[in-house]
Amino acid sequence: MVCVAAFIILCLVGIVVAFLSIFKREIGKKYLAVFKKAWHCVFKKIRLQKCDTNFKDDVKNTILKKVILKRPKLVKPISIIIEIVSVLIVLITVWSIVIAIKSLLALWVFGTCNVSKPSACSLNSTEGCSIDASETHGFFDQIGRSIGEWGEIFGAIPDRMKSWGENDFKDAKHLSILNPQDSMTNNNVAYDIIDPGCVVCMKSYRNQLKTDFFKNHKTYVLIYPIKNEDGYRFKNSKVATEFLVAVQVYADQKESKSENDNFLAQKIITRLFTEKDEKGIDWQVQLNNNLSEQEVVDLFSKWLKEFGVKDEDINKIKELMNSEEVANTIENNKKIVDDVIHAKSIPTLIYDNKKHSGLYEK
Repeated sequence: MVCVAAFIILCLVGIVVAFLSIFKREIGKKYLAVFKKAWHCVFKKIRLQKCDTNFKDDVKNTILKKVILKRPKLVKPISIIIEIVSVLIVLITVWSIVIAIKSLLALWVFGTCNVSKPSACSLNSTEGCSIDASETHGFFDQIGRSIGEWGEIFGAIPDRMKSWGENDFKDAKHLSILNPQDSMTNNNVAYDIIDPGCVVCMKSYRNQLKTDFFKNHKTYVLIYPIKNEDGYRFKNSKVATEFLVAVQVYADQKESKSENDNFLAQKIITRLFTEKDEKGIDWQVQLNNNLSEQEVVDLFSKWLKEFGVKDEDINKIKELMNSEEVANTIENNKKIVDDVIHAKSIPTLIYDNKKHSGLYEK
């Protein structure tokens, strides 16, 4: 292990030596001679052959030559320490390479180098509200999480080449439509996965409105409230999701419904993401910071009344919020996002047969 550790150290030192050799070429020549010996030794190790003992001895003797003259009794313990340190250097290097490969694969597949905690990755390639896994406690739990992350990465690699479409959402329930059919120029289908409290979802939705996205795609919305250790990442995501899903369940169950009923959820989302209150504060800011759950229900109910919904129908929607149908719908759609789409951040958009994570910027 001494020669392998020496080779690793020489690789790291090589950057400095390369710079110094510009001014003193003899430094580079001496380094290159030692490096060749180290590489020859490592190459033999790769082929499961014994390393040249003379190089190993050269390394040890270089370190121990002063100790031999002054403290000969310390030679043996220091020699053992050198072997232990060499093993540690090799193990740390191998571990670092494995982690680097894992991070690069995750960055390619998910757009983040940290599978379980996307928000902790400074190399995150997407602007979005990350879906972080729960904290692990204990050494063995962390090992299990690490192994599981490898499984997630390899399991999601086909997503990069996959053609996404309606078949991936065939089991989704009560999805609301974000644009009237008569406003479209073609029959492309798209899916927006959003959290009502996610600021990036708001920005993404505004960008979609500014472009011809909704003219070019019949867009369905799937509401996904992001959970964290304390419950939900955004204060009122849960109650807002329950209300929006209840609105769509009401529309789908209504025997005689008008065209307006199909777009009630869309109207609430549009107002929430694009409009301000009488004080000039974004409604989403109010949702996340200032409103209680009951105030959210009252606010959305008020909006429905402004959209032409009768009081008796609004009451039915509020009753549906606590129904098994709404709870099952939210849980079912959550499984689609987690297990089929493998989303690591919100918003996630499916359009033009591809999955797009994070902010829509076109």
